[in-house]
Amino acid sequence: MKLNVLIIGIILMTSGCQKNKKTVEVLQEMTTEVVKKEMNVSNIELEIYDYEGFSTYLDKTDDKVYVINFWATWCAPCVKELPYFEKLNENYKNQNVEVILVSLDFPHVYDKNLKPFIAKKALKSKVIALNDTNENEWISKIDKSWSGAIPATIIYNKNQRKFFERSFTYEELEKEVKQFK
Repeated sequence: MKLNVLIIGIILMTSGCQKNKKTVEVLQEMTTEVVKKEMNVSNIELEIYDYEGFSTYLDKTDDKVYVINFWATWCAPCVKELPYFEKLNENYKNQNVEVILVSLDFPHVYDKNLKPFIAKKALKSKVIALNDTNENEWISKIDKSWSGAIPATIIYNKNQRKFFERSFTYEELEKEVKQFK
């Protein structure tokens, strides 16, 4: 929709206002940005699971360390700490550490908010959307102590597991992950 309005605006400006070259250039730049953004969003294939489908990520027994962060685009502390998970993912990707970002955004905003957020932030970690309305059941299955507040993070390997219902700095996150190596 935005793209169509911008294209029509450019056509009108180009045909009716040739003297105002600067305005045309600005509109062309804006159109290019919208096209790029929409192309990036349309390329995002979001994995969406109910709890049963997602639960396979909670008990892997291979040699990796798993860092699973529960977050949402509307959660300011979650958004603030996401760069730390991205940095951890980048720094440890060749050291058997897998970062999984589990979005708890509502399904009706996946296309409008979540996918554009993923594209804008250029998230490299695996992003999963957990779409299960029976949170009173699955929250306690993830960890009995979890109140359901986010951000929340699980760090585990085949031998140990820790649950955190809080935000992290990069240094705190890395310190916890190193205990699993």
